[in-house]
Amino acid sequence: MFKDHFSSYAADYRENRPQYPPKLFQYLASLVPQHKKVWDCATGNGQAAVGLADHFKEVLATDASADQIRNGTAKSNISYFIAAAESSGLEDKSIDLVTVAQALHWLDTEKFYQEVRRVASKKHGVLAVWCYDFLSVSPEVDAVINRFYRKTMRKYWFPDRYHIETGYSNLPFPFERMQAPPLSMTASWDLAAIIGYLRTWSAVHNYMEREGSNPLALIDSDLKSAWGNPEEVKRVIWPLSATIGKVH
Repeated sequence: MFKDHFSSYAADYRENRPQYPPKLFQYLASLVPQHKKVWDCATGNGQAAVGLADHFKEVLATDASADQIRNGTAKSNISYFIAAAESSGLEDKSIDLVTVAQALHWLDTEKFYQEVRRVASKKHGVLAVWCYDFLSVSPEVDAVINRFYRKTMRKYWFPDRYHIETGYSNLPFPFERMQAPPLSMTASWDLAAIIGYLRTWSAVHNYMEREGSNPLALIDSDLKSAWGNPEEVKRVIWPLSATIGKVH
């Protein structure tokens, strides 16, 4: 069953989320001998699709959310369309690489894996899923955001968020695993950009819907104090957890 937690702020999500590193897509492309078609499942607004487009002839980017698809970043070799992860409509054995970025925990994994087996190339198909968890800026900023994340927002997170915190280690993955290199995302952001990112958290939106106010106001003073000059650009890091396997 499709869990739609992001459609209502798809444009905000596109504008305020970090970008995946080019090294990630270079590595993924190196895992398959052919680069004809890649399926980016649960693509959202296409954050992974645009990186994959530099390495594959055709990127098939699907999402169950029409709002996310409408906000997809355009590129000549990316085809966006609405489809469930468990029933993509793609041709049998036609896909070289299947990717899921920051979304596996929302899927019916058993049915999705069946679909992966159906569409992946019989000879060399690979599935790559990854997620990123807590950001790191500085000890002072991290302390404020960590407290906000774990205490203020605790009861507003969806239960499946737990799988992000464990790097998908507790989700089933019935494929021959491949060792992924250590990877991380980085961004150079000022205070406004950080606040924009926090605004995309599902827990923040859940709080606003339930309580009728913006929870970011609760940390406004502490975050400004920890950051210092709001126009100062700081380096932000998110470690990536990738699980990759050969589809047989």
